[in-house]
Amino acid sequence: MKNLILSMTIIFTITACKSEVKKTMDTPTKSSTSEVNKEIKEETRTLFINLTPKNDSGVIAKAKFEQTSGVVLMTVSARGLSEGTHAIHIHEKSDCSSEDGKSAGGHWNPTAKPHGKWGSEKGYHKGDIGNFEVISSDEDTIIEFKSDEWCIGCGDPNKDILGKGVIVHQGKDDYTSQPSGAAGSRISCGGIIE
Repeated sequence: MKNLILSMTIIFTITACKSEVKKTMDTPTKSSTSEVNKEIKEETRTLFINLTPKNDSGVIAKAKFEQTSGVVLMTVSARGLSEGTHAIHIHEKSDCSSEDGKSAGGHWNPTAKPHGKWGSEKGYHKGDIGNFEVISSDEDTIIEFKSDEWCIGCGDPNKDILGKGVIVHQGKDDYTSQPSGAAGSRISCGGIIE
């Protein structure tokens, strides 16, 4: 009788342990739930670049690109610009090695549209950011531009700005002259690279 009671106790204990192990395996832990939430949350990407003077302009600038929730915000701070209207564009290459900035190529235009004002129904380049005003040549000028048509390192050739260049022009973009808006010489250039 003692052997029977002992055997039943052992069987009951083993069965209870198996049940407990199964319950533990089926119940998600806090750490696994947290990892799932991290994958769902979109990553913010930030990239800082320096622009160097071109054509003996003396214009220096810094740019910050920040991508959050599918939107890229570009913020450029430039110094040494003459007062008045200037254009800024994204160009097809990050190569700023030439003194005139032409090594950066033409406007970034992956969709083969005509040059124009951003958002125009007639068409525009993905690099056609537009014009900005300089109030004082002695102070920093801040240029901001936001777009959901850009991304940082997403691999989409129609949206990805990595490997492109930022160019500040001496003149203003007229939004009609082809292929670049007659914005004048390139006076500052920076490659959008990591």
